[in-house]
Amino acid sequence: MTETQSSQLLPALFEHVDEDRRLTVLHLGPALPETVTFFSRYRSKLYFADPVSELAALAEDVDLHSEISAALDLPEGLRFDLCLFWDLFNFLDDTAVGVLQDVLRPHLHPATLGHGFAAHLARVRPADRTYSIRSVNELVVRPIDPPRPGYVARGQGPLKGLLDRFEFGRTVLLPDKRLEFLLYVKR
Repeated sequence: MTETQSSQLLPALFEHVDEDRRLTVLHLGPALPETVTFFSRYRSKLYFADPVSELAALAEDVDLHSEISAALDLPEGLRFDLCLFWDLFNFLDDTAVGVLQDVLRPHLHPATLGHGFAAHLARVRPADRTYSIRSVNELVVRPIDPPRPGYVARGQGPLKGLLDRFEFGRTVLLPDKRLEFLLYVKR
């Protein structure tokens, strides 16, 4: 069942976006129609990648850097203004989070912003979802059934320790014990 969810942090992500300036966005999740429609109002270039299912099926002895690079398939020289991580960090182990940051490093600039969700309490697993943007303060949320494999619950503290290329900005605790957060590139 599709539902909507308000967001207190998405408006902060878009408050400094100039609609006349080209916007480059990395959306780490499935391409959903609401997100495409939302970004059609901007001069934007969207890059969709949904690496969770690909990474969950990997054997342990693969070259993770090569696999994540292939899953994202980012053109050389491309730099993102926005990175929508959604709940991706809940499905990557510590090593994969580090490798993802290494792969993204050349595609970030000092003003790149990120947005995502994390578990507030490591012992409580929120329902698996996909996310899309309906408006500047509203998301469309779809449940995923059966649950995706590879869930790794981390609260804000452990996630802060893993994200060496980003720092947390504002965070909001949601009623279902998820944490919504904004990320900034570390200088």
